[in-house]
Amino acid sequence: MAEAHQAVGFRPSMTSDGAEVELSAPMLQEIYLSGLRSWKRHLARFWNDFLTGVFPASPLSWLFLFSAIQLAWFLQLDPSLGLMEKIKELLPDWGGQHHRLRGVLAAALFASCLWGALIFTLHVALRLLLSYHGWLLEPHGAMSSPTKTWLALVRIFSGRKTMLFSYQRSLPRQPVPSVQDTVRKYLESVRPILSDEDFDWTSVLAQEFLRLQASLLQWYLQLKSWWASNYVSDWWEEFVYLRSRHSLMVNSNYYMMDFLYVTPTPVQAARAGNAVHALLLYRHRLNRQEILPTLLMGMRPLCSAQYEKIFNTTRIPGLQKDHIRHLRDSRHVAVFHRGRFFRVGTHSPSGLLSPRALEQQFQRILDDPSPACPQEEHLAALTAAPRDMWAQVRSSLKIQAEDALEAVEGAAFFVSLDSEPAGLTREDPAASLDAYARALLAGRGHDRWFDKSFTLIVFSNGKLGLSVEHSWADCPISGHMWEFTLATECFQLGYSADGHCKGHPEPSLPQPQRLHWDLPEKIRLSISLALRGAKTLSGNIDCHVFPFSHFGKSFIKRCHLSSDSFTQVALQLAHFRDRGEFCLTYESTMTRLFLEGRTETVRSCTREACNFVRAMEDKEKTEPQRRALFRLAVEKHQALLKAAMSGQGVDRHLFALYIVSQFLHLRSPFLDQVHSEQWQLATSQIPVQQIHLFDVHNYPDYVSSGGGFGPADDHGYGVSYIFMGDDTITFHISSKKSSTKTDSHRLGQHIEDALLDVASLFQEGQRPKPRCRGLPEEDSGHGGSCLPCHKRGSKATTKSTNY
Repeated sequence: MAEAHQAVGFRPSMTSDGAEVELSAPMLQEIYLSGLRSWKRHLARFWNDFLTGVFPASPLSWLFLFSAIQLAWFLQLDPSLGLMEKIKELLPDWGGQHHRLRGVLAAALFASCLWGALIFTLHVALRLLLSYHGWLLEPHGAMSSPTKTWLALVRIFSGRKTMLFSYQRSLPRQPVPSVQDTVRKYLESVRPILSDEDFDWTSVLAQEFLRLQASLLQWYLQLKSWWASNYVSDWWEEFVYLRSRHSLMVNSNYYMMDFLYVTPTPVQAARAGNAVHALLLYRHRLNRQEILPTLLMGMRPLCSAQYEKIFNTTRIPGLQKDHIRHLRDSRHVAVFHRGRFFRVGTHSPSGLLSPRALEQQFQRILDDPSPACPQEEHLAALTAAPRDMWAQVRSSLKIQAEDALEAVEGAAFFVSLDSEPAGLTREDPAASLDAYARALLAGRGHDRWFDKSFTLIVFSNGKLGLSVEHSWADCPISGHMWEFTLATECFQLGYSADGHCKGHPEPSLPQPQRLHWDLPEKIRLSISLALRGAKTLSGNIDCHVFPFSHFGKSFIKRCHLSSDSFTQVALQLAHFRDRGEFCLTYESTMTRLFLEGRTETVRSCTREACNFVRAMEDKEKTEPQRRALFRLAVEKHQALLKAAMSGQGVDRHLFALYIVSQFLHLRSPFLDQVHSEQWQLATSQIPVQQIHLFDVHNYPDYVSSGGGFGPADDHGYGVSYIFMGDDTITFHISSKKSSTKTDSHRLGQHIEDALLDVASLFQEGQRPKPRCRGLPEEDSGHGGSCLPCHKRGSKATTKSTNY
C-alpha cells in the first residue's frame, strides 16, 4: 500500500547527509549471501514443517510404509529387490543375537529413503504444476480442458490436510523476465505521459542501455534467481524499506479501519480485551499452522512466508540500515495510555488470559490516576523521527532504560488506549471519517510505537483500528489477520448485555506493570525535536474517506467487467478531471504466486485508458464509442495485472537491474531516469479474503471498511479502496495540505462523478442512484452517503451480535 512512497524515495548508495557510501561487497558475494539467507530460512522452516507434519504425505505415511515393508519381509517377499540385503551388509555386525535388529534397521533405512524419494517427487511434480499460469490468462468464468486437467492434478498432489506452509517448498521461483520485453513494456507505459521529444530521448537511452549494460546486469540477476529463493524480494525489503532514512509515519505505515457503521460495544476496555484475545488466538493458530494457505480463485496457493513475522516483531533503527527483530514468542503486550507505558501479561500458568481478564487489566490502566513522567508522554515520537536520529537516541536509551525499552520492543504488539473517540458520527459524518483516518495514520505523533509490526488502537468510544509498519509484510497479510480479529471478537467472543466481555474477572491477577524511563537531558531534547517534526508531518496530511453507495461489485459483474479494472480506469478519469493531465499511476499487486514473492507495480495509466478519458471529455463522442473504448481500457488493465502477477511486470525487474548496477558501479542513464520517476497517483485495492467469516446479506454493516496510506509524492495522491459487500465501495484518499495542486476532498468528488459517468454508459445514460443505508444527511460532504437508519439501528447499536 504505502510502498510507492518508499519505492520512489530509496537511495541505495546515499547516506542521510547525502554522501556516497560504497556498496563494497562484490556482486557475486552479495548473490552468495542472498542465497545463504534463503537456505537458512528453508532449513528452519523444514524442521518446523517436519515437527508439525506439513508434507504432501504426512510423517504417518512413513510408519505405514515401514509397516508394509516389514509385513512383506515377514511374508518372505522383498519389495526392495535386494537393496535391504545390501544395507544389512553395510551395517555393523553386532553378533548373531542382533541379526533381527539389523533387519529392522535396514528396513527402516530403506523405508526412509523410499519415503524421502516419494516426498521429493511430490514436491517436484507440484512445483512443475504450480509453474503453469495458463489459467490466469483465460477469460473470467471460462476454464479450458488443460486447466481443468491441471487443477485436478494440483488437488491430487496437494494432499488432503493442507496447513499454512504446506506449499512453500513446492512454489516455483519468480522468473526473471526478458530484459528486452521489460524495456519495451516500460516505453509503452510512459508513452501516454511524455511529449514526443521526451519519449524519443527516453527511447534513445533505453536502446543504449540494451546495447551496453543490459546483458551483464541480466546475467547477474539470472545467477541470483538460480541460487536465492527470490531474485528481488530481499533487495526490495532492504533497499526500499530498511535503508530508507525517512520517518515511518505517513511515509511507510498504513492503517486498517474498524466496522464503518457498527461499534459492538462502547466500553473501551472491553473492546480492547476481546480484540487482544482474538489477535492472540490468531497467533496461536499461526504458530500451529492451522491457518489455511490462501488459494487464489480457490485453486492456486500463494506464498505464506510473510505470515511468519506478524507478531513479536520490531523494526530496529540503525545508522545506515534498520533491521527486523523477530522473537519466537512473547507473552505480553505493551500498552500506552495518557503518556504512560505499561507491560500487560497475556498468559497465566493455565494459558491465554480470557477476554474478561484482559478487559480487567486494561480497565486498571484506564483507572490509574498517576501522571506521566517528564517527556515520557512524548517518548514514542522518536519512532516517528528520521531513522538516523532515532538510531542514535536509541543507543543511549538502551543504556538508560534497557528494561522498559525491551518490554516495548519485545512485546507481541503495541496497544494504544486513546483518550479521544473516533469513527462515523451522525452530526458530521464526512469530517468524522476523515479525522478517524488521520488518527489511525498518524495520531498525535507520539501515541504510536511505529517500529512495532502493528499497533492496535482502541478509542475511548470502543472504536478500533490498526497502524501497520510496512517492511515485514504487505497489506493482504495484516488484512487477513484483521478480518479474523473483527469476526472473532464480535461474533464468536461477543459481549454481555452491559457491553463487557463475557466471563468473570480475575481479581488475583497482578496489576499491569508501569514502565519507568530514565531520560537524561540529551534524550529529552531529541524527543522535543522529534515531536515537532511528527506534529508537522501529521498536520500536513489531508485524509478523506467516503463510502460510495450508488453501486458496487455486483453491478460491475453484471456488466461482465473486472471490478478492479473498472475502478482503476474510472480513477484515471477522476484524476484527469482533477489535474487536467495524465500521470504515472502506481497500483500494487501481489507476486505471491512465487516463493517469497511480495509485490509488483501495475502501471494503470495506459494509452487505452487515456483514449477513453479523452473520449469522455469530448462531447462529440457517442456513448457506444465511449463504451467500446472503456472495454478496451479494462482489457488492457487486466492484461497488465495478469502479467504482473505472473512475474512479467516492469518495475521490480528494473529495480533489481538498478541495484546490480549500483553494486557494479556501472552507471546507466536509463536506469537513473527510471528511478527518478514520481508516482503522483498511488493506488491499491484492499482485498476481502475471508468473506465466509461475515454474513454480508443478513448483517451488511459488519464488514471491514478497509484502510489507507499516505501519498507517494508531495504533490500526489494516495488512493485505496475496498468493495464492501456487493453494493458499496469505500475509498480512502490522502494528500499533502502543503501542496497547492492536490485536495483529497476534491478528488473524492471527481471519483464519485467518474464512477457514475462510467456506470451510465451501461445504463442507457442513467446514473445509478445510491442505495440508502439509512437517514441521509443534508451535508454529508460526499454526495449520497448516509448513516444507519432506525430500522437497522438495533443492529448498529447492539453491544454484541452473534450468528
